Amino acid sequence: MDSKLKKLASLIKSKDAKVIFFVGAGISTNCGIPDFRSPKTGLYSNLQKLNLPFPEAVFDINYFKRNPKAFYTLAEEMYPGKYLPSKFHYFIRLCQEKKILKRCYTQNIDALERVAGVHEDYIVEAHGSFAKIHCIKCHTEMDSVTWKKLMKKGIPRCQKCKSYVKPDIVFFGESLPAKFFDLWEKDSKDDFTVAIVAGTSLEVYPFAVLPSEISSKTTRVLINREICADFEDCPRKSDLVMLADCDHAVNKLVDLLGWQDDLEILIEEGKKLIESPATFTLEDSYTTDKKKKTSEAEKTARALAKKVAEVEKVATPGKDDTSVDELIKGIEKIDIKSVRAKK
Repeated sequence: MDSKLKKLASLIKSKDAKVIFFVGAGISTNCGIPDFRSPKTGLYSNLQKLNLPFPEAVFDINYFKRNPKAFYTLAEEMYPGKYLPSKFHYFIRLCQEKKILKRCYTQNIDALERVAGVHEDYIVEAHGSFAKIHCIKCHTEMDSVTWKKLMKKGIPRCQKCKSYVKPDIVFFGESLPAKFFDLWEKDSKDDFTVAIVAGTSLEVYPFAVLPSEISSKTTRVLINREICADFEDCPRKSDLVMLADCDHAVNKLVDLLGWQDDLEILIEEGKKLIESPATFTLEDSYTTDKKKKTSEAEKTARALAKKVAEVEKVATPGKDDTSVDELIKGIEKIDIKSVRAKK
């Protein structure tokens, strides 16, 4: 991996370098946010305890209109301001500060690119985010302060027409943002120095095809737990594939670039903006500690499991406090192990 990182560093430091990113959930797992599909720790796995008709129903617009509780159970855990961005997020910000960032296409809904200080002009949130909230019927916008206050009382409703409101996250059954298509039409014709694909299995379309449409003059880089999509099916001779944790790779890369101090400054500034920085960790997932420590993602998964159990208490008439407590204890006893998420 070291020789490939040296090659990547050389490209980034080249004259008039232009860098584009394509990122997924894998850049956020070190922040304490579980990914969606990992067994036991995955968000879908925990939310399934709400007896969803299928795991993805939490992001199905038709299901939301009938039963928004499942989504709002998730929203309470994932709302921005609770999680500190990862080193990889701050590396994207650092590329912006160095004036080499051209675009960041993200599948993530956590808005951590924004929290890290990446300007909205550079970000394309392919699947939307928590950044804005609208009514699903009349489309009236609701400010985040009002939305969070209403969430504490129950399911937020539009103050104009009383229909449900939700963040501008793209649900199944909804169209992707126009910004995604408009900017990709432009960006796909550009020649970038480097296209960095990180923390994604590239399984969800149309996002999955973007790296395959990048110009042949651009060096594609994959930083991921495993090889995937076009990097496996139609590899290019110039591809740089590094099967590694995203933050682990960035740590080494910024050292080679001589940007470590700059990165640390951004991270320290970011900590001051987060309401509860102690909740999160920037520790690299590659640890030499032989003791099995509970990861931040596992802690979040357990917190979500408790919320699910409490929801079951309300949703199931006759279920007393004792049975709910037993359910919570049972969930907590599940042998949650560190799972290398498929990204």
